[in-house]
Amino acid sequence: MQPPINANGQGSTVRGACPHDCPDTCALLTTVQDGRAIRVQGNPAHRHTDGALCTKVSRYTERSYHPDRILTPLRRTGPKGSGQFTPVSWDEALDEIASRLKPIAARDPQAILPYSYAGTMGLVQSEGMAARFFHRLGASHLERTICATAGGEGLVHTLGGKVGMKVEHFAESKLILIWGSNSIGSNLHFWRVAQQAKRDGARLVCIDPRRTETADKCHEHIALLPGTDAALALALMHELIVNDWLDHDYIARHTLGWERLRERALQWPPERAAQVCGVPVEQIRRLARDYGTTKPAAIRLNYGMQRVRGGGNAVRAIACLPALVGAWRDRAGGLLLSASGFFPIRRQALHRPDLLAGRTPRTINMVTIGDDLLREASPTFGPKIEALIVYDSNPVAVAPESGKVVQGFAREDLFTVVLEHFQTDTADYADIILPATTQLEHWDIHASYGHTDVLLNRPAIAPVGQARPNTEVFRALAARMGFDDPCFADDDLSLCRSAFGDAVDFEQLLDQGYATLPIPDAPFADGGFPTASGKCEFFSERLARQGMDGLPDHLPNHEPAGSDPRHPLAMISPPARNFLNSSFVNVKSLRDIEGEPLLEIHAHDAQPRGIADGQLVRVFNDRGEYRCKARISERARPGVVNGLGIWWRKLGPSGTNVNEVTSQRLTDLGNGPVFYDCLVEVSACA
Repeated sequence: MQPPINANGQGSTVRGACPHDCPDTCALLTTVQDGRAIRVQGNPAHRHTDGALCTKVSRYTERSYHPDRILTPLRRTGPKGSGQFTPVSWDEALDEIASRLKPIAARDPQAILPYSYAGTMGLVQSEGMAARFFHRLGASHLERTICATAGGEGLVHTLGGKVGMKVEHFAESKLILIWGSNSIGSNLHFWRVAQQAKRDGARLVCIDPRRTETADKCHEHIALLPGTDAALALALMHELIVNDWLDHDYIARHTLGWERLRERALQWPPERAAQVCGVPVEQIRRLARDYGTTKPAAIRLNYGMQRVRGGGNAVRAIACLPALVGAWRDRAGGLLLSASGFFPIRRQALHRPDLLAGRTPRTINMVTIGDDLLREASPTFGPKIEALIVYDSNPVAVAPESGKVVQGFAREDLFTVVLEHFQTDTADYADIILPATTQLEHWDIHASYGHTDVLLNRPAIAPVGQARPNTEVFRALAARMGFDDPCFADDDLSLCRSAFGDAVDFEQLLDQGYATLPIPDAPFADGGFPTASGKCEFFSERLARQGMDGLPDHLPNHEPAGSDPRHPLAMISPPARNFLNSSFVNVKSLRDIEGEPLLEIHAHDAQPRGIADGQLVRVFNDRGEYRCKARISERARPGVVNGLGIWWRKLGPSGTNVNEVTSQRLTDLGNGPVFYDCLVEVSACA
């Protein structure tokens, strides 16, 4: 551990980084006294954090020292799902895991599946050692798509990568479109920058089906129907063209496929888009005029709007807009969805795919885990899944169509290991639970998708109880499986050093906890996009070669609003403000603020259904049902209900949550989930 930053008699202070799935990737300062963390705060020296943390992470000590924290390995003693376990030693637990995996691996290691996502965003504790273990084993690959792949692919096929403007320069913008993002709840530090721009005269427009807390604070809210964002973007293009609000020089020099895009956009007059989007035509015209005539104009796009069938195409369409008006010329113009493509991460050095030794295991999509756990062996699917190792994720709560997910996890012939801090919905179905360290207890290194700084996390305290870092668990399993490759001896600090190699000054990370990547303030002012052509690609030859439309287009939802009279309401499931996916749900102070599982419904939809505010309601479709309290609210637009998530199932009124009704269908690009592409009906409970 590092020496104290200050020696004022109040304890030492240790520099770290927030591990959670948020664009802000805050720099942390943890105050430690007598070996115990007593406070976690934002590092004021880090400009993106500026000393401020969200409500969730500011209570991190409450999470680390939670009375329900798992502190010893556990073995199941009751039926799956019962949550009945007894403590065992680490040696017993690891020996049992290895003894169960070895015969499966001998038959076909593809019958073993890892399941993980962003419980930690750290490059070391997420996949730094785990990927090496599963590559050496030859296990099935997991296609990790549950959050951001549709939007990410949309950017790759348009801008060439997950790149964009620097978040700090939004402060100088004169028009900011906050598109598909409740920034106050999910991107707090961007919101602080946007507020500065607003004080300096910028106009803020929120584009979101829900009237979020962010929408409340913007000058205008455009409450479009879920899954219609591409139609809105194409209508904006139409108006830019017919009013000649275009930067013809930038288009000519730095874009590809303009004539084709122009033809497509001219098919989308505002009247057509207004009908599709369910918004007034004049609102579309005004937005186009503002965007075409205000400089610099910037778009903060977020992942909510890409969780529908056409999510990738929608991001492609929106990502074309800055090039049309030359917004990239100014450092305060352009677009930001994710900055993660700027980071020179040495993933091969970390993950060691060479350990596959020429094998090509099948790939299973994490979104379809409900179906896949119930599949029998077949020539097309491959072997039945016999073992599942879950870390950094809570799939029973967060994966779609959770009724099927539960059925799969309940299989008695499925051996399941879960690395966790708490006895989550998923842990209840484990055969073995292994206690994991929190961010305060291990080394890690972090990129970001909301800014361009690398952050180092030092352990502030010793592991609580018998908790162990993920890396240590996979090293121990490798040894028991007989894997003696030298890479399994790499310690965590070595893994941190190798993540970026010479591209980042590691001594600077050790000294101050963060280092800024050398990226130009206006990276695409003169083109230079990381595409094959070096241009913003309105038309993607690569997509065309795959038999797909090379131009962005509006693709109607799998379940378009108004298409099913039995389920007439569209439902989106945005995160509850005080939770982060399913993390923090069990932190009492945060759950007390959040209250209980809620469905926001407009009075227009509640009244004919006889639903009163605060009444228990049944939300259902052909996939399943869940129960929660109704909140009659202007935050819901007519025809759309908002099922706030993601509550643990066991904390819901009927032992289910919003994902009981969501679909396992996938997006147009990136094989992502369609959580916000979901039709339901709602009825009052007697």
